[in-house]
Amino acid sequence: MDINTVRQRLYDYVRVAEEKKLKAIYTMIEAEIDSHVNPLDDRGLIATLDRRSAEMKSGKVKTYTLEETKNMARGKAASKRVA
Repeated sequence: MDINTVRQRLYDYVRVAEEKKLKAIYTMIEAEIDSHVNPLDDRGLIATLDRRSAEMKSGKVKTYTLEETKNMARGKAASKRVA
C-alpha cells in the first residue's frame, strides 16, 4: 500500500472512529505530534514579528548593530582565551 493510500485511509478512519479509540491512538503518538507542531504558525509568526518590531521602535528593548554584536562576540571569545 502506498503512503498516499495509508494517509487517506487513516484520515477517513479518524473522521468516524469512536472517541475511546481516538484517545488511545492520540496517546500513543502524542509526543510525536507535539514535536512536529510549529509554535509559530503564520498568524503567530506575524504577531510575534509585529510585537518585536513595535518594542524595538519604541525603545522598550535594547538592540545592537551588527558591528556592536561582532565586537561583543569578539570580546567574549578573547576573554575565554585569556581565562
